Amino acid sequence: MSDTNARSYWKANLKIVGTLLCIWFFISFVCGILIVDFLDNFRIGGFKLGFWMAQQGSIYGFVILIFVYIRQMDKLDHQYNLDQVSKTDTLPHKTATSVEQEPQS
Repeated sequence: MSDTNARSYWKANLKIVGTLLCIWFFISFVCGILIVDFLDNFRIGGFKLGFWMAQQGSIYGFVILIFVYIRQMDKLDHQYNLDQVSKTDTLPHKTATSVEQEPQS
């Protein structure tokens, strides 16, 4: 990957991470703490929405954001042709000739 492609890939990666962190902040902090009184006017599953967002909604939101991140990074990797890893790019394999034999006494 050229230096220009690496920089643009990194910039796109940071954009994805920053966007998802802002969404996570909104779900967990804003909905769970700042606007909890407004959200308590609504109910979900018999619980006040503000309470539910603070207890369960932020966790569900986080898990959903993990899957969104995976999907977005797969798209980004495909865009920069990084999704095709050749077998030579994987971990090095040890062959029988490359393994050192300990002397036997």
